[in-house]
Amino acid sequence: MKIAILPAQNYRRQRWRNGAGWTREIVRLRAAGDGGWLPVDEDASSDDWDVRLSIAEIDKDCAFSAFPGIERELVLLRGDGIELTFTDGRVVAVDPPHGRIRFAGADTPNCHLSYGPTHDFNLMWRPQRVEAQLLHRPLVGAMVFFAGAGVTWVAHLISGRAQFKDRAELAPLQAGDSALIGAGDAQRKRVILDGGGELLLVRLSPPAQD
Repeated sequence: MKIAILPAQNYRRQRWRNGAGWTREIVRLRAAGDGGWLPVDEDASSDDWDVRLSIAEIDKDCAFSAFPGIERELVLLRGDGIELTFTDGRVVAVDPPHGRIRFAGADTPNCHLSYGPTHDFNLMWRPQRVEAQLLHRPLVGAMVFFAGAGVTWVAHLISGRAQFKDRAELAPLQAGDSALIGAGDAQRKRVILDGGGELLLVRLSPPAQD
């Protein structure tokens, strides 16, 4: 199993596409030849990715940027929530502690802060290239990850502390850190994450064939 620790202090802070806010980019991934996903070089085009994970920092009411051809899922990490108003009239509240919403990247909802600034986990992916599943799970002791050929996991530690078992060369995960877990083209294997807290887990796999 290949594991890369992504410390929170290394996330790249950058402006939104429409300039209305800030985001801290956790990682951009692109399809690899073995069916998995590999990090995109920082010098590559800002649109050169199949999967992008980031943390949006919203400190005022604003409109979201447009990402045609992209699917998005947002999870409230910190703050008292937001309310999204879509062009078709839908109004969706994303409430504490960890409310979430999935929507098309082409949509540009207006975002209204409920009671102040928020931080929001933002998963974006190209559905024609990758199938993405976002899970919110407690971490109580050991959690086992299985990654077969073509499957990649990203774990984001919302709170607490964790360590990969029998991988002493890897730094522990602190709240806000992430980890990239992949098996490449190897046979199905497993890895154990041990600790306490809360996790967001992203499972990436090849899209289903028609």
